[in-house]
Formats: sequence, C-alpha cells, structure tokens
Amino acid sequence: MRQSGGHLRQRRRLNGVLAGRFARMCSTPPSPRRWDGSLVHVRARRSLRVSGDSASRLLRCGQSDRCRDCGNRIEWYHRINERPIRLHPHELPAEKVPATCHWHVSSGVAYPAGNGSGWCRLSHAMLCPARDGLPTVPELAALRRALAVNTRRLIDSGAFVPSAVMPSTEASPATTCRPARPVVQLLYVRYLANRPVDEIQCVAQTRRRHRCTSSLLTPEARAGVWTLVPTTTAHGQLSLPDAVMAVYALTGLPYAEQLRWRAQRCPEHAAIPTAADVAVAEWEPFDPLIHHEHIHTRLPTLAGRQGPAGRSRKAAQP
Repeated sequence: MRQSGGHLRQRRRLNGVLAGRFARMCSTPPSPRRWDGSLVHVRARRSLRVSGDSASRLLRCGQSDRCRDCGNRIEWYHRINERPIRLHPHELPAEKVPATCHWHVSSGVAYPAGNGSGWCRLSHAMLCPARDGLPTVPELAALRRALAVNTRRLIDSGAFVPSAVMPSTEASPATTCRPARPVVQLLYVRYLANRPVDEIQCVAQTRRRHRCTSSLLTPEARAGVWTLVPTTTAHGQLSLPDAVMAVYALTGLPYAEQLRWRAQRCPEHAAIPTAADVAVAEWEPFDPLIHHEHIHTRLPTLAGRQGPAGRSRKAAQP
C-alpha cells in the first residue's frame, strides 16, 4: 500500500525530531546525584556554631563519655536539681527492670521514674562492673557481665586503664592524701569536681571536632589555694559535727578567671567565645550530707610534685 507524499514528509519530520532529542540526551553531562538522590561530590562541611543568645552552648543534650572505672560508654544528663547523672546509653524493656530503677529523659533532663512507655533508661551505677554488689535482677546481671567482658577486652588491648590501678611501688601517705574528687570553691559556691584539680579537662570543641585535651590549670595561669574550712550545711539541713575539710579555693582569683573555671575552659578557648562545648561541665554542687565520703580533713601533700597541691600547700600554711 503506497503512502501519499504528505504522510511521508510528516513521518520524516517526526523521525528527525526524535533523532535530535536523542542526540541532546546523549550529549547531556551526567547528573551530579546518585540513583538515591544523594550528591556524588559532597561539599566541605562548615563548622557548627551556637547562637550567641542561646541558653546552652552544647551541640546536643546527651553527652557521650566513658566511665573512668570500667571504660564502658555512658551518657551524661542533668537532673531537675541540676546534678549530673550517668545513664546507660541504650534503653531497656521496662518490665525487666525494677520500677525503682527506672529513668526517662524528657527535653534533655533525666527524671528518676518511668514515662509510661514500655522502655526505660538505667543508671550506669547499677551496671558498672567496677562497683561491688551484683544486681539481683537476672537481666541486669547478664548485662553487667557483658559490660565486664567489654572492660576486660579494653584492658587487654590497652585502650583503657582503670583509675583504681596504682603503681607497683608502695603507696606513701603523701599519695593517699590527694583527693580524687576535690571540693572546689569558686564564685563563693562549693562544687565537687569529677577528677583531681590538675586533671580537669577543657570541654570546648577543637577544629578537628574533638574535645580539647588541655587542662584548666596551666603553668601560666594563677592557681588556687588549698585551705581548711568548716564543714557547713545548707539551710534546712541537719547540723554536722564540728569539723573542717580541705577545699581548693579560687575566690582569690579575678572574676573573669573564676568564670573561666566555672565554664571549664582552658585559657585558649576562654578567649574564643564562638567555640562550642562538646561535653557537660563536670561541676556538681557540693552537699556535705550526700558527698560526705569526699570530705578530707587534711590538706593534700604531694612530696616532690610540682602541681597545684604543692604550690597551694605553702600558701595555706600559717
């Protein structure tokens, strides 16, 4: 069957249009995205910055850390009374945990109760294998054994050294006088530090997105003074026996220097207000009734050590 001239011309025109479109499609450069929509070449990330009028300088609420006693991962949160609490990083079924051990997190604050759901959080103190006393709940005992195995693996690989491990030499009285968690007084408020004074670490973020490894006490900065002060209680608490305790006083330092200690920043990051924090400040309001085991009645004396205790001890002597 023969086609007319008009039909042939229309068919040739259509074939030409399709051929041109196919040629343009073949010459088009490949899309910069993969099949799932993600970019082939990812641009360099910009550093996160916290707004100047923000109430918190933290990049997130739960701060990951490792337990100083067992080396397992923990998460730091603040309670309603602003005291820090270490929680297990994973949720557990609520029916397998005693109701008295339930914790839940809401808006970045940890509460010592359940929230009505089938899951709950648990304090790390209930699971830490370095603590004495095994939990009576079988599920918690199994989890604690798993954490103990992980601690042994970290120790065997050299990735973790327990804070309770002491050198093989004989322990001298000077070494035992060094408080592991000293009481520090700054801005006329007493706080309980989480580690010795010369080991308190800066909480600011470095350019490599890691926590700063510098300590607050530097050779160039002014040090505090170890002194003996009366053990007083807060308003409304029962009176304690007349006793004294060792306190690392920073009240003699300038106001700006005390603010630097309160923010837990090294001198370098104290001069950079735009640097964000990647960890919660480890200051805990001191309560003599709750923290009575951290009260020391003698001044720390470290013979042969050029540290804060050695310098401050001379200043504290009459």
